[in-house]
Amino acid sequence: MHNGPVAYPMVWILQQRPEWLVERKGIEVDIVPGPHPSTIEDAILLKDCDVQFGRTTGPGGQNRNRRDTATTIEHLPTGVIAAASERRSQAQNRARAMFRLRMKLASSVRTKTHHEHHQVSELWQSRRQGRSISVNPMHNDYPALLAEALDVIVARRHDVAGAAGVLGVSMSQLAKLIRHDKRSFAAVNRGREAQGLPRLK
Repeated sequence: MHNGPVAYPMVWILQQRPEWLVERKGIEVDIVPGPHPSTIEDAILLKDCDVQFGRTTGPGGQNRNRRDTATTIEHLPTGVIAAASERRSQAQNRARAMFRLRMKLASSVRTKTHHEHHQVSELWQSRRQGRSISVNPMHNDYPALLAEALDVIVARRHDVAGAAGVLGVSMSQLAKLIRHDKRSFAAVNRGREAQGLPRLK
């Protein structure tokens, strides 16, 4: 079984943000060549990131961190930023910031895929059981699975039932996967409304 993001050759080309902006019936979506940045292993993803460490101020102006343990990570090609400062360990804050970055990338950046002939990833196959897809939303696999699901949904013009068929799961399972992330769930519903489709509940 596959565990976590995998190493892919870096075949997606870094471009200026305005060239990526695609408008589909009022919904703006960033479209980039694959693989999706949320699916790339940390060592490769970090090559396209600026990582900053600093101190945070706790209640009453006291230093929460005596050392530079707060972490901010910016994905330079997209400008997506994530941060973590709640732990005293720099390593823990960096890991949390990376997970949050992957989540933000999963919800805001789309990679090109075919609306009917999408080839599901090895990770998706490993997580799929029959027509079900199972993952804890706090697991490191979740951002990559979310990104893949959203790529197909956008390619299908927010037809979630059709996307579920392409991905080999039930519509209820796909909706459940997206519902774990409020930002993504809201974006899908905005897209469905723009297409004249009913909102997911």
